[in-house]
Amino acid sequence: MIATVFDYGAGNLHSLAKALAVAGVGVVIEADPARAADARLLVLPGVGAFAAAAARLAPGRERMRARLAAGLPCVGICLGMQLLFDASDEGPGAGLGAIPGRVTRLTAARVPQIGWNTVEPAPGAALATPLPAAYFAHSFVCRPADPACVTAWTTHDGDRFASVVRRANTIGVQFHPEKSSRAGVAFLAECVREVSR
Repeated sequence: MIATVFDYGAGNLHSLAKALAVAGVGVVIEADPARAADARLLVLPGVGAFAAAAARLAPGRERMRARLAAGLPCVGICLGMQLLFDASDEGPGAGLGAIPGRVTRLTAARVPQIGWNTVEPAPGAALATPLPAAYFAHSFVCRPADPACVTAWTTHDGDRFASVVRRANTIGVQFHPEKSSRAGVAFLAECVREVSR
């Protein structure tokens, strides 16, 4: 299996590529969003700002949106998850709209959230690979229009937000599985298997 990791100029691609390799997945890095849309498995990495990433995505956004709608397997991590949504309060630019909703700032006294936090499966939507805790590094969170797409929740300073979402062959995670020890890498491998079935 080969994953195409879309390089929008800010993501920590090395640790993600290493985690995917441990999961038995080959990696191709692609900076052209139109070519990335031709992937068999698309990975949108974490780290960076929404506006800059959306600008890099813009030339191939419609093609990528169409491919996601047609069933292209996709895993979005942290900022990559946020790019799956319509738009963000962090800055201008359009996301992919693969999951309806908006990205908003954490409503918490301590922002950003940096460190380990729990990942609580939504009722009736148990995670295939349990991940009791994961490593987070973010100031913004996704607010899905339809909570039914949420498969796990996390709470930081009283703000409960979606930490894992799924719609068809698209999974988004707000945390960094590649930085969440062996359990995180196993979870990432399971996400890849789930969307690729």
